[in-house]
Amino acid sequence: MSRAAEPRLAPIPTDEWSEEARAALAHAYSDDVAARLLSTAPGSMPMPNALSTLMHHPALAGPFLTYNNVLLQTPTLDPRARELAVLRVAWRTRSHYEWVQHLRLAPRVGITAEEIAAVADGADADGWTPLEADVLAATDQLIDGYRVEDDTWGRLAEQLDERQLVELVFVVGTYTALAMAFKSFGLQLDPELQEIANASFPEFEE
Repeated sequence: MSRAAEPRLAPIPTDEWSEEARAALAHAYSDDVAARLLSTAPGSMPMPNALSTLMHHPALAGPFLTYNNVLLQTPTLDPRARELAVLRVAWRTRSHYEWVQHLRLAPRVGITAEEIAAVADGADADGWTPLEADVLAATDQLIDGYRVEDDTWGRLAEQLDERQLVELVFVVGTYTALAMAFKSFGLQLDPELQEIANASFPEFEE
């Protein structure tokens, strides 16, 4: 299935945001970050299409972004393990926006280009640590059967504490839901992501 040429839900320009949308952003981010996202000054922080599309439903967007910031900003799960799980979700769901967005984040947590390519092969690829292989296996099991299998859970429980186990399941579930949303909305890449997309590998068709 090819990607849509135009979004089904267009991002809302920030100068057209309602007060409810601005309050939702303020609910999720610090005053400084919110101000930089809303600024139209040259060199300001660009507003991601994902955020400005979610503002079609501000009452949902504010609490969701606050929740998602726990996974990204104050995680108990190691960020490298989280990003491997997210990349695997993006690969399995063929979510182009999610894939490219997290290609940008992956190097910041030490994931190499070779490892990004290996994500396509999942847990069976060479080079993963035992924990990373189990995280990738658990990701596939959650997508395929909505449950981490007993043997995988047992191994994970020997390596992660209870908060991390909870968080792993929520990471996979959250980014699977986001993949569904992004694909259903026809979300288009942000300009700053296009260069990454042009150079990215491996490639897939949705």
